[in-house]
Amino acid sequence: MALAKEYEDLADYPKAFEHLVRGKSAGANPDYSIRQDEVLFAAIADTFSAPRDLDLAAGCPTDEPIFIIGMPRSGTTLVERIISSHPDVHSAGELLNFGMSLKHVSGSRTPALVDTDTIIRARSVDWRQLGETYLSSTRPGTSHKPRFINKLLHNFLYAGFIAHALPNAKIICLRRDPMDTCLSNFRQLFAPKSPYFDYSFDLLDTGRYYVLFDRLMAHWRRIFPGRILEVQYETLVDTQESSSRQLLEFCDLPWHDACLHFEDNPAAVATASVVQVRAPITAVPSSAGRSTRRN
Repeated sequence: MALAKEYEDLADYPKAFEHLVRGKSAGANPDYSIRQDEVLFAAIADTFSAPRDLDLAAGCPTDEPIFIIGMPRSGTTLVERIISSHPDVHSAGELLNFGMSLKHVSGSRTPALVDTDTIIRARSVDWRQLGETYLSSTRPGTSHKPRFINKLLHNFLYAGFIAHALPNAKIICLRRDPMDTCLSNFRQLFAPKSPYFDYSFDLLDTGRYYVLFDRLMAHWRRIFPGRILEVQYETLVDTQESSSRQLLEFCDLPWHDACLHFEDNPAAVATASVVQVRAPITAVPSSAGRSTRRN
């Protein structure tokens, strides 16, 4: 991986890619198969199989949570910094709390945080109990400002459960050009013991996982029309102010000029974008010919 970075800096991209493939394959989980994720995504889609109206009275009525979801390396940290620059918003980081709350309320006893057993058992959960369990599990860290952001990207797996358990919560999904997304995922060495990133050690699996994600987001659009704001990363880069205004309006937040200067946000960053979000947006062409940020 280190040699891949060095060759990339020297613009020897074939050599860089050769070492990248070798480095990622050396860290791959030998027990992983993309089939595992295919089965999981299918179980999630089957749980919410037809469009439905949300029963606002059935869930926890709080409007505090803002969920930012999407594939890794798709601009989620940028959006989190824009919104959390608002004085009424606290960034809570990448909280596992919703998945843990769902696991607990479902009664599943399997070792994995999210698997088909958990999803199937969760089909009969009490929505208000789930929402209140999640909210209370984030305390006291999320109680000192009116709103808080949970930027755990793979909460896109739970979007249907979030929509029911927290009917007034806001959900924002970042979308980025598929080629840029997949290459960025493959280049990044994520936490090796995380339950979410096994796909990223193989380029073909990364592409297959992106397809699963894309299909699931299309499913959520059909089941919960208008419930999730999907933001195109390249559009955000090209139209920073209008896109930022759209984000705040969706979150029912009044405009604040600090959101245009997210690079001045002093809050800690614990993602791979830690360097980029300390600098203002500079649009440059991506590998697909569209706008992206300069690293």
